[in-house]
Amino acid sequence: MDNNEVPNGTADNIIFDWNAVRESIRSWLREDVGPGDVTTLSTIAQSHRSRAVIHAKADGVAAGLPVARLVFAETDDSLQVRFIAPEGSDIKYGDILMEVEGSTRSILTGERLALNLLQRMSGIATKTRSFVAALQDLPNPPRIVDTRKTTPGLRLLEKYAVRVGGGHNHRFGLFDAVLLKDNHLKAAGGVAEAIAMARAQIPHTMRVEVEAESLEQVKEATESGADVIMLDNMSGDAMREAVAWIRQAAPRTVVEASGGVSLETVRSIAETGVDVISVGGLTHSVPALDISLDLYDKKEVRP
Repeated sequence: MDNNEVPNGTADNIIFDWNAVRESIRSWLREDVGPGDVTTLSTIAQSHRSRAVIHAKADGVAAGLPVARLVFAETDDSLQVRFIAPEGSDIKYGDILMEVEGSTRSILTGERLALNLLQRMSGIATKTRSFVAALQDLPNPPRIVDTRKTTPGLRLLEKYAVRVGGGHNHRFGLFDAVLLKDNHLKAAGGVAEAIAMARAQIPHTMRVEVEAESLEQVKEATESGADVIMLDNMSGDAMREAVAWIRQAAPRTVVEASGGVSLETVRSIAETGVDVISVGGLTHSVPALDISLDLYDKKEVRP
């Protein structure tokens, strides 16, 4: 399998910039390894070769396997990596995710970075899958989407992990959609004014989303032609009233719910009839999935 190939089972339609990921991995390896892994270099013979297994120590969703492989490739391109679990698969405690074979020094040098990324991405995919599963029996479940509350430098990988977990992505950054939040509305002079100014500056192909905290703002955003209206931190009753208004006044408008979303509240939010539910907790405070690497079948290889 080529290093640019994503294993079967991954989320569809991911735009994955491998060159950017490769550059980041090189930088992260420089940060971790520096001029050399002194522990490994001082205790492991250069000729020593091993096979290693990366395995789960908790139940969850596997995500980031091709990224971990790229870590090992950048550490030593002679290492052989084999996937055991498909990307995006449900995994149980003890399941083997991948095997690595080659120089013991290289395996141990790349181990921590590969595990850090696997654990972070699998944690995000696992949490996302739990939100998606909570709504799967609804007749028309809303999309579960992420936010920009990501770790600096890891946004591409974290948003990819959300997709692997069955969720969807909100805008990637500040450049690919207009999202008028409370401070924009204050500075611009109001909802209608902000929408008009944005429309005058952006391409006709770009959507305008407005954050609304009250039914009054919802009505103003609807009447001013917002493409997407985010219902921010509204009560269930207020949300249902807002959805009913939007469906009547502008049925093609996308309705998003945001703020205070948890596994305990997501179903009741979905039942208000919104199209999208954005969950910052998918990325900003998700626990890592416990994953480990163990060496086995070690041997000295002599000329």
